[in-house]
Amino acid sequence: MDWRGRRGSRNIEDRRGSRVGSIGGIGGAGFLAVLLIGWALGVDVTPLLEGTTGSQAPRELSSADQEAAEFVSVTLAETEEVWAQVFADQLDARYRPPVLVLFSQATGSPCGGANGATGPFYCPLDRKAYLDTAFFATMERQLGASGDFAAAYVVAHEIGHHVQNELGILDEANALRARVGEAESNAISVRIELQADCFSGIWARHAEAQFGSLEPGDIEEAINAARRIGDDTLQRAAGRVPMPHTFTHGTSEQRMRWFERGYGSGRLVDCDSFGADRL
Repeated sequence: MDWRGRRGSRNIEDRRGSRVGSIGGIGGAGFLAVLLIGWALGVDVTPLLEGTTGSQAPRELSSADQEAAEFVSVTLAETEEVWAQVFADQLDARYRPPVLVLFSQATGSPCGGANGATGPFYCPLDRKAYLDTAFFATMERQLGASGDFAAAYVVAHEIGHHVQNELGILDEANALRARVGEAESNAISVRIELQADCFSGIWARHAEAQFGSLEPGDIEEAINAARRIGDDTLQRAAGRVPMPHTFTHGTSEQRMRWFERGYGSGRLVDCDSFGADRL
């Protein structure tokens, strides 16, 4: 992905210099297993991380930290331009961009705590996306999803949830989830996530056309990332037998297919995961 030297977004809230809580007592493979379970199920698994919570002084940001922040800022700026154009062309509407919060290890949000166990997420209550850029290293080293465009896909996916919020889809879907049982709620969550994957595909198509920022192999990086973070793949990696009724994000095959659907079409109307008979 050709991103260096490009305009960054002003809608970045950098909390990485803040004092944060630290969690100890579990490490290595045990921590990875818990992190994978949390990511697969879309829940905060901090209570499962044995040990005590204390206060940790903010660490000094490295040059790699700064580069990751610049990368996120440029990617966010591209999403802003793409979605402004898509909203204008396809909906005759104005797109209101979100704020993206960068944090290190842990931070708070109106939707609950954000930390390395939850992974990146979007909070509709404050219209902000939350991201610890250390997750990019987790993707590369432990999940096998390497490459800058794989990281861009993660950012674009969270912004996809903001697009859902702008369209009123997220409120409606979450209201329905609150009225049904756990299995049905999980099934609705899968449709939410697959639509966000489709929206990230729309972003990739338009970013390629508008900015020429995609390089050979970038789309393959995004598709590989989608495959690596499917519920079935993550549950296997955590040493569990995949349980479809617990899936909240979709299988690897579904996540790849819906990203490809958005990339192939570039149209919002083709990302209707809620009306699809087959996911």
